[in-house]
Amino acid sequence: MTVTHKAQPVENRALQKGQQTKAAIVDAALGLATQIGLEGLSIGALAEVARMSKSGVFAHFGSREELQLSVVREYHERFEAEVFYPALKAERGLPRLRQLFANWTKRTSAEIDTGCLYISGAAEFDDRPGPVRDALASSVKTWLAAVYRAVVQACEEGHLAAHIDAEQMVFEVHGLILALQYEARFLRSSKSLERTTRGFENILQRYGAQTPLAAPEPAIPSVSPPAAKRSRTPAKK
Repeated sequence: MTVTHKAQPVENRALQKGQQTKAAIVDAALGLATQIGLEGLSIGALAEVARMSKSGVFAHFGSREELQLSVVREYHERFEAEVFYPALKAERGLPRLRQLFANWTKRTSAEIDTGCLYISGAAEFDDRPGPVRDALASSVKTWLAAVYRAVVQACEEGHLAAHIDAEQMVFEVHGLILALQYEARFLRSSKSLERTTRGFENILQRYGAQTPLAAPEPAIPSVSPPAAKRSRTPAKK
């Protein structure tokens, strides 16, 4: 009995330490993936960044694929924490939809230098069936379903026209975010955020927003990238 009671706290501490180590590895892996892509992520590259042995990293994941999946899950959790959950504090309907979009553009703007894992992952895995592609697609679909619910609620509250095509509206809003990433990150357009915000207001008006409500403050004053970008290691084809 005594030995068992003494062993339990030791086991708990070891488990907690293991979880903390794995969380630190996933954090390092996410940072690396935003620079070189999910496909470029490997046990060896991560071990070097995390200053661990390959066997130590492998013990926590077991395979490169599981490492990639852990990164996708972590990215999605952070996305929800920054974009989705804070928007729930806004009033149901158009105010919440506006806040969702404001949070979304804020995160997208902050990722101009590093890139969005959903977008880069889509380019890497769009034609590669498997668990990683499935995890990426599931995360994006989950998020778009949340935007769809916000649009439907805005209709129910009378903030948008009653019989709009909610799926089409979500498609158009999603397109604005993709354009923001492309224009700001690839074309270096200094007006990309301004045009994105204007495009969102145009969409709202076309779908029946009668009176302009106070929109959340712009995410950041500019999305112009820094003069020097991080070095990149090309992802494997």
